[in-house]
Amino acid sequence: MSILQELLSDCIRSPEQLRDPLHLTDQEVTELKEIADQYPICIPPYYLNLIGSDWKHDPIRKLCIPDPMESSTDGHKDTSGESDNTVVTGMQHKYRQTALILTTNQCSMYCRHCFRKRMVGSNADEIATHLGEMIDYVSAHPEIDNILLSGGDALINENERLKQYLDAFSGIDHLHFIRIGTRVPVVLPRRILWDQELLEMLREYNRRKQIIIVTHFNHPNEITEDARSAVRALMQAGCPVRNQTVLLKGINDDSATLAELMNGLTSAGVLPYYVFQCRPAMGVMNQFQVPLLEGQRIVDEAKARMNGQAKQFRYVMSHVTGKIEILGCPTGKEMLFKYHQAKYPKDASRFFTVKLAEDQCWLSNDIH
Repeated sequence: MSILQELLSDCIRSPEQLRDPLHLTDQEVTELKEIADQYPICIPPYYLNLIGSDWKHDPIRKLCIPDPMESSTDGHKDTSGESDNTVVTGMQHKYRQTALILTTNQCSMYCRHCFRKRMVGSNADEIATHLGEMIDYVSAHPEIDNILLSGGDALINENERLKQYLDAFSGIDHLHFIRIGTRVPVVLPRRILWDQELLEMLREYNRRKQIIIVTHFNHPNEITEDARSAVRALMQAGCPVRNQTVLLKGINDDSATLAELMNGLTSAGVLPYYVFQCRPAMGVMNQFQVPLLEGQRIVDEAKARMNGQAKQFRYVMSHVTGKIEILGCPTGKEMLFKYHQAKYPKDASRFFTVKLAEDQCWLSNDIH
């Protein structure tokens, strides 16, 4: 059994296993079962132990424990048009320079705010299975200068499978770097700390092509000593570590918490990259979305508490038409937006304004 398999075998995967540590009633267990039948549970004991004494309202609890609100059918299964951008099964080409690969539908923890709830932990129809076709596609498109290995969680692939991806794409000259999208440093840091084979592999392939780790810390309580150690190990293997946070109601939707998170990340050597507007995904939007006007206020107030390194991030939404930066309300009447990355050339770097309702959390698909 590999180190990864051993660690995953200890994960909590049923509501019954949560009964005692969370003091759940029979009714609560039954409610969790109903949700888990649709959106599976997977929680490493390490992460479960981060839940504090105020466990009913603890942000870590909200990130990993199902909530009855997940049963809502409001929202969309594919909020960013991923199916429309699929060019090979498991590979998307939405932005000119980037190819995204869904390497697995598995994670070491199933985050309750996941925008790919339609597939993670259950449906493998969208997962990459034809490596040769993906190599051919990237090789034939020299405008692609980077690959993002995603999922699920790319570091939940066994080392041998991950090596196949790194070996294949590090040999393509027009690629500048390879990104690995993972929450492992946050939720299962021992996957990194205990696996010298993984670290040696990353070090080796960094000599061929720069590897960048993109991770996903959402709350200051996730920045533990184990997480810091995992980040240091990755950096020592030559991998810069960058972070994408999602603005989440009840988790980090106040300026003090968001500032503490970003300041803590920079002190750990992690560079903040994006703060994402939570997507209107089915099973997510009613529980976690923050209105855009409120989100902008939170971000601005948080930045006032940060140094220049911590506030390098952009506040964005991953929209069907592209990655849109949320800039603010210069006139006090309309929100100003700018395309940071655009699916269509006509939108590249385009500014636009929208008059928002107080409770509006997303933009329509027909932006003019």
